[in-house]
Amino acid sequence: MSDQTTSSLLYLNGVSVSFDGFKALNSLSFIVEPGELRAIIGPNGAGKTTMMDIITGKTRPDSGEVFFDGGKIDLTKKDEAEIAQLGIGRKFQKPTVFESHTVWDNLELALNRKRGVFATLFYSLSSGDKARIEEILETVRLTHRKDELAANLSHGQKQWLEIGMLLAQEPKLLLVDEPVAGMTDAETAETAILLKEIAKTRSVVVVEHDMGFIRDLGVKVTCLAEGSVLAEGSIDFVSNDQKVIENYLGR
Repeated sequence: MSDQTTSSLLYLNGVSVSFDGFKALNSLSFIVEPGELRAIIGPNGAGKTTMMDIITGKTRPDSGEVFFDGGKIDLTKKDEAEIAQLGIGRKFQKPTVFESHTVWDNLELALNRKRGVFATLFYSLSSGDKARIEEILETVRLTHRKDELAANLSHGQKQWLEIGMLLAQEPKLLLVDEPVAGMTDAETAETAILLKEIAKTRSVVVVEHDMGFIRDLGVKVTCLAEGSVLAEGSIDFVSNDQKVIENYLGR
């Protein structure tokens, strides 16, 4: 196993997968380091969702390697539930929160703890759990809304709550799909700050179309097209790449 595999948190090498003859991923190679915040851009059909499906075990690759946690874990041998337990959290584009529960209860339900029937029935929050929920509330800007029903939150705040629910599961890697779609400008700017804070303690991969938001993140950008990496580097480097302009930015 190479040094790059063992030092990285996530390592994809030569990953390909086809659906009915369509090559969704075409020898995709991609590395995420521990504590890295990475942005993924690319046109529809570039393979962004399929890449996340492979990482989370929803889809099996036809060929290639997918390793996690310094090369210790072969993700292609694990199912979705096992991968979630290993510390990979995924946030889909549409927020899925328990609207009839309070913000606090949503986070409590998501806490990473034993899930057996008896453990759940007889569980009472420890002081450590309470402190962790308070900490997450602060991170996702919802301390002042903690006793309100999740249904009463704005779209942007529901996105933040769902990110908080993932944080409650203590993931090592967070995959976030289009977090600022439908957000106000103020919420979008705040989300960039929020994700940068989260990335101080874990790795975060953000798939997004909003180039202003990507610029606010100020991180390494990977542009995918036709299932493989088209360009990688700073937002300025990638957005000035002729192949990226032709395939994605179209100017």
